[in-house]
Amino acid sequence: MTRVLVARQDNLGDVLLAGPCVRAVAAHASHVTLLTGPHGRAAGELLPGVDEVLTWRAPWIDPDPPPVTAADTGAFVELARSRRFDRALVLTSFHQSPLPLALLLRQAGVPWIGAISEDYPGSLLDLRHHVDGDPPEPERMLSLAEAAGCTLPPGDDGALALRRPLPEVTELTGGGPYVVVHPAASVPARQPSSAWSHRLVRALVADGHRVLVTGAPAERHLTRAVAGTSAVDLGGRTSLPELAAVLSGARAVVAPNTGPAHLAAAAGTPVVSLFAPVVPSARWAPYGVPAVVLGDQHAPCRDSRARVCPVPGHPCLEEIDPADVCRAVTALIQPAAISQR
Repeated sequence: MTRVLVARQDNLGDVLLAGPCVRAVAAHASHVTLLTGPHGRAAGELLPGVDEVLTWRAPWIDPDPPPVTAADTGAFVELARSRRFDRALVLTSFHQSPLPLALLLRQAGVPWIGAISEDYPGSLLDLRHHVDGDPPEPERMLSLAEAAGCTLPPGDDGALALRRPLPEVTELTGGGPYVVVHPAASVPARQPSSAWSHRLVRALVADGHRVLVTGAPAERHLTRAVAGTSAVDLGGRTSLPELAAVLSGARAVVAPNTGPAHLAAAAGTPVVSLFAPVVPSARWAPYGVPAVVLGDQHAPCRDSRARVCPVPGHPCLEEIDPADVCRAVTALIQPAAISQR
């Protein structure tokens, strides 16, 4: 195996969770190209084992899909053809189909393609892999690489990982230990209200923690409200590598089910996950680090994949007691405190 394409075309968290699979492929290939969508490219650039990142907005995956045109798909086929891939692994979530991309890659001349697929693939796939049960998403994707003959190298424990060194961010974080609160998620159903998150920040500060609040540029209004006068507001002040560095330096991170929660896990930082059960926590909870999952996992919205909470008052998250979050943070950081004595 020489030149391999690995595709994961949705959000940055999904791309980060593909990291173990990518590293397994890289251990058996001379060159690995990662195909992402525009929302995941920055995460792809942080993954060890990736030699090149290509980006294309897939109309069947992107949350704001472009129209399907012969010009657009044709341009992608020619781009893929120019790379002369020997193999391709198409990674998708359980509710997505790998077959549209497999069709385009066949048109681009890729001779061998593997994917997890419940649908009959005809001649589109050389490896049609099945996954039983409900494993964590990184393990599900890694199993495809293993079925293709690619195993992790010796000494690789299969956790999430980032390219290092990360940027220096002391000017942002200041001196001394801190806890990060990241209040936003990609859809409203997965995040608590700004009022609840502000209560949480105040509770953490009262518990003796210095708190940094992080968020994207479009989330500055949220981070400002959540931080108030109690915490440091870093909303919109970090690139993704800088955010990774901020999370890497934290004693713990508190976040909903969102890409930065997986970024924290990839940085090796313990996570308190405020997890709305619209998707299964068994698949999508922070992976490979100490973590505490809070939120009613049996709420009526369970497994609905709702983007906006269908239950009045958003009780699965709004009824979490901030004191429970404080206790979870203490439980996660206590081992580190003991080891430093």
